[in-house]
Amino acid sequence: MNCDYFGRCGSCTLGGKTYGEQLNVKVNIESKRFQDLYSDKIDVIKSEDGKFRNRAEFRIWKIFDENNNFTLHYAMNDIDKKALVIDSCSIVNESIHTLMPKLIKELVLVDALNFKLFTCEFLTSTTNDILVTLIYHKKLDESWEKEARKIEEKLNIKIIGRSRKQKVILSDDCINEELTILNNTFKIKYQEGGFTQPNQKVNIQMIEWVLNNIDAKDDLCELYCGGGNFTLPLSKVFNKVLATEISKTSIRSAKINCTLNDISNIKFIRMSSEEFVEARNKVRTFRRMTLENVVLDDYNFSTIFVDPPRAGLDDTTRELSSKFNQIIYISCNPVTLKRDLVDLSETHTIKNFAFFDQFAYSNHIECGVILEKKV
Repeated sequence: MNCDYFGRCGSCTLGGKTYGEQLNVKVNIESKRFQDLYSDKIDVIKSEDGKFRNRAEFRIWKIFDENNNFTLHYAMNDIDKKALVIDSCSIVNESIHTLMPKLIKELVLVDALNFKLFTCEFLTSTTNDILVTLIYHKKLDESWEKEARKIEEKLNIKIIGRSRKQKVILSDDCINEELTILNNTFKIKYQEGGFTQPNQKVNIQMIEWVLNNIDAKDDLCELYCGGGNFTLPLSKVFNKVLATEISKTSIRSAKINCTLNDISNIKFIRMSSEEFVEARNKVRTFRRMTLENVVLDDYNFSTIFVDPPRAGLDDTTRELSSKFNQIIYISCNPVTLKRDLVDLSETHTIKNFAFFDQFAYSNHIECGVILEKKV
């Protein structure tokens, strides 16, 4: 991948290397990190070399001339965290890449749209559904809505306006996605403001890697389920699934996605991992579980799936995970994953390990680990 901003943009910190070179840097670093815990072959799931991101966020930057006329641009943080004006971005997918110059051209013409605009967010799907969120330091009024609707129709996109304590949805705040996982097609709605995977092709391979390497039997417990990205495909191979998530937006999306796919063996509960531990240990009862008609004694869990935030698992969730025969752990932070695996390796053996290059040309790499309980 070539980019005019390598060496300056703070996003692609490994820019300037070939795709293979940047991947080798990360794989070598992380392989050494885990070598005392796992010495077998680690699977490496590669990204496309450019145009792989299906969501992106840019600052909006005005440049004024001597007559106080301005041009409008996108901007990123540079390596010193200062504004770097850009004309394009090589890592966004084709839909965003094509839309970016068209959108900025429309925004610069209308004061109601560009005045106090400071951020633009893009969210796209493989079905070419595109949602743009424009974020302002001003209250959005009828003139903004009128002009934004014109652009929405002209560019065939969905637009949301945001400012302090204000969200204006013009047509929809979701995009429609279809993911084909091992010959099964899943319909997904991604809601603005909810978490979505940034690299959809790697995401698909990530889910398939899990499905191809687990021993699927009995019931599944999933913590940090998000909008059901893993939950829906995994429901096809387990008898029943109980999934928890703290985000109201994500739980709402997960339930919608379950209905879209006519899946009836999943129950979603809005609760934290700590609360679930309390419920499972019968320390507390939760009305939310009663409302969802969830009785924990009705489940025969063989497997727990965890995909925690960067902080990793807390002490109680690690202890809970150690009780399951099989642990599926997807991690966005190798440092906290290593810490957690040190503890979990006392009760479990690492069966499979993978690196997923979700964020090509950055220092970041995701990990997947499948563990089975020691006999």
